[in-house]
Amino acid sequence: MDSLLGALLALTLSTPTVAFVPIGGGAFTHVSITGTALLQKVTDSCRAVAEAAGHEFKPTGTSPGELVQACLGPRAPGEVSGAKFLSALQEIYTQNGLVDRDFVNSAPHHFNSEAFLEGRGLITEGMVAIKANIRKENFKAARETLGRVLHTLQDFYSHSNWVELGYKEPYSNLIRPDLPLESLADVNTPTCSDCPSGTCPNQILSNILKEKKLTSGYMGIFSSQKPKGKCSHGGASDLTSTAVPRGGISKDERRSDNMAFHNAAVDAAIAASLQLLEDIRLAAGDNDFLRMMGIARSSVVCFVIDTTGSMSDDIEEARAVVYEIIDSKKGTQDEPSEYILVPFNDPDFGPMIRTTDAQKMKTEISKLTATGGGDAPEMCLSGLQLALTGAPSSSNIYVFTDATAKDIALKDTIVALIRSTKSTVSFFMTGRSGRRRRSLEAASFNDYKDLALASGGQAIQVSKSQLPQATDIILDTSTSALVTALQRAMVVGAQATFPFVLDESLKKITIYITGTSLTFTLTNPAGVTQSNSDASGELGTIQTVGNLWRIRLKADKQSGTWMINIISSGPYTLKVTGQSTITFIYDFVEKFTGPHSGYAVLTGRPQTGKPATLMLSVIGRKGPSSIIVQEVGLVPVSGLASFTNGTMTDMGNGDILVTVDAIPEGEFVIILKGEDKLSNSDYQRQSTTQMSTSKVNIQAAVDSSVEPGETFKLPFSVMTQGTGGTYTINARNDRDFPMNYPNSIILSTGQYAKATLTITPSATTESGTDVTLTIEAKSSSGVDSNYAVLRLSVVKKITDFIPPKCEVTSVLADDCPKDVSQCGLFRWELSANFTDGNGTGIESISLNQGNGRFTHTALTASIVQAYYNASCCSQILEIVAVDKVGNVGKCYHSIIRSAGFSAKTLSLPLWLCLLVSIFVARS
Repeated sequence: MDSLLGALLALTLSTPTVAFVPIGGGAFTHVSITGTALLQKVTDSCRAVAEAAGHEFKPTGTSPGELVQACLGPRAPGEVSGAKFLSALQEIYTQNGLVDRDFVNSAPHHFNSEAFLEGRGLITEGMVAIKANIRKENFKAARETLGRVLHTLQDFYSHSNWVELGYKEPYSNLIRPDLPLESLADVNTPTCSDCPSGTCPNQILSNILKEKKLTSGYMGIFSSQKPKGKCSHGGASDLTSTAVPRGGISKDERRSDNMAFHNAAVDAAIAASLQLLEDIRLAAGDNDFLRMMGIARSSVVCFVIDTTGSMSDDIEEARAVVYEIIDSKKGTQDEPSEYILVPFNDPDFGPMIRTTDAQKMKTEISKLTATGGGDAPEMCLSGLQLALTGAPSSSNIYVFTDATAKDIALKDTIVALIRSTKSTVSFFMTGRSGRRRRSLEAASFNDYKDLALASGGQAIQVSKSQLPQATDIILDTSTSALVTALQRAMVVGAQATFPFVLDESLKKITIYITGTSLTFTLTNPAGVTQSNSDASGELGTIQTVGNLWRIRLKADKQSGTWMINIISSGPYTLKVTGQSTITFIYDFVEKFTGPHSGYAVLTGRPQTGKPATLMLSVIGRKGPSSIIVQEVGLVPVSGLASFTNGTMTDMGNGDILVTVDAIPEGEFVIILKGEDKLSNSDYQRQSTTQMSTSKVNIQAAVDSSVEPGETFKLPFSVMTQGTGGTYTINARNDRDFPMNYPNSIILSTGQYAKATLTITPSATTESGTDVTLTIEAKSSSGVDSNYAVLRLSVVKKITDFIPPKCEVTSVLADDCPKDVSQCGLFRWELSANFTDGNGTGIESISLNQGNGRFTHTALTASIVQAYYNASCCSQILEIVAVDKVGNVGKCYHSIIRSAGFSAKTLSLPLWLCLLVSIFVARS
């Protein structure tokens, strides 16, 4: 392993690995196995992308931001945040760990009880879904499935006798459904000897070892029954381990009696994870693989635009802003990695247009015209729902409208999606148009204000002529490494002073105040002041338009504690933002118990009356070691109440488990304070997404895809710690697929009630489409409610699992000298034919290794001819062919000459190619 990868692993993975357990369980081998493989593949992809672009992949350090910046290369010359990369890793780790909670008693998910065919079926289904999701750019769905599939694959090596049989390499047939699973012990074949102590070095019967029969331990959480003579999984949670033959063959934990087998299982699981990831990487291509992993410039520009008749001026301004973003930020770290556009009207909304091509975005937004619309309300929230479910998490979404929401019934769903995605939504509400008057009632504007506040965004009310001045906020926030230092909202007018800390790393600091009839005074650490009446003072410039005040601090601002005193007769909001790579990511979690306990991310709100638990990862400019975390707590968004400090448990490498016993009433956010070691300055960061607690809890889990036109059944459970009675059930999905579910459910305090939801995607749904499903339970009084947000992938059933085949037809390399120092004057060439038999057809052919000239004939032909010509100094060639459902075929050829060996074309298994590459990297 090279020093770079070793340093990255040391940064990202938690400390000593002694058990196959989920994140937060006290040891982290599932995380380390997954992280080792992911970082190896990310490094491989980054290096390949850099080489193809003609620049060197050379991180200046080991922090996530430095890795991302090196991967992006000259496309991101300034500061780049590694938060999205780290978030992607955490999503995969979390889903990996949730298999131990949601499917604890499912033998196929863990390869327990000799469920080999069923376990491989889960892996096959998952890989098909991952590849289809990536093709449709549904990267979050791909990550979630990837985490679950990797858990099942890794458990094979811990729960079966694969390593006891002496195998060192992974069992590649597990990810090759076109190949049989061989030498499986049948249900009547005894496989283990009795182990009264429960800790025997090797219980596998000698005839099983001799005949190379594959078996796995039986696991019984609720029963001790197992077939006669069969191995048990083992451990205190396995009731079958007390039935003869006693003991267990699990290698989940490293003990003195199984240390060699445990270490071998870990090594095989890492190699198998690399094999699976390499297959996905080759099928997806390096760029999309990296996008799935969150390796991209952090800014995403997402517009939701009303296109009814009176919106001509607004559309023109949105178009101008998009053009300015594209033209002014091209080639910088602030250049958006993605553009999203969702139009809405009445009764129509969508489609969502999503592209990484700036010119395509210019073209699409230029097509928008203002037409139709007869009554004032429009389908605003339906358009926003599409944006929230389609945009990456933590996106900035900008809504342009001059009308109220006709689909206000979606408001609770929108809040749930905001909390789930942690995206920020800002509304630009224009006044009455001169061409057509619309009702702009205060209550309706408050709906948008509520949603903006819930997300940490702004609700800006201006006239159409003022709109061009207000959209500067879009230029401010469509930037990389954006962080929030402070956010508050006052629901009634009052005088209040808000202190906030600015550290040395913060750049482009901007203060936003929304409200009317207010004055304010800003004070820096040295006591210098500037009031709202001084548009250009010693501290910065002040711009006001409509209900928005925008204060941009001067670049030479002082680090330390600042204060802003606001006097207002009405409600207002305050937000302080800037650019910095010092940030944090977080999730509210709950502990779960079982054979492998851990922490699961909440899909809804934390429970009222219980301590709130957060899993928080802190990112410094040079990794987690470059900062000190002093305080983490929860602070109410409204009012002046001080924050409630939490108890911190250091989980290693920047991960902190935080427990807050006294949760603030109402809406709250997370605040983090500490010291930046690089500048010896204090820092302060705050989350933007509001959260609150609930006595209601909903449990549901999705672990399979659904075919187009087929009905999917989703069991879910609802419980309340509050007053029992009738609770309303409401469910929505962003594809408008038909659903059936009970409209209400009767709850008894402290007891779960079970129900089932069915959803049927249309038969014409494209494979790889993901569906975001929101389930809400609300008390009859409407006082308490909670939600669960789930993702379901729609994937067409495929029967083609055979990869394209390669036949090398000619190699002309005789002119290449044995003395490599003389290679520059000579060239070699290779010709090959690629076919896909009766499969779906070849979709792409590309070079994976080699830097010569490569061409091929049309992919539509039954035989695709490929030609390669290179300098004799480029001695290794690998061609990759991918068919239309993601099966990967490879051609590997080497002209390396040594004593006793001649140049050969190799048809290597993928796992062996990986081991060769790892060996080369280590040597």
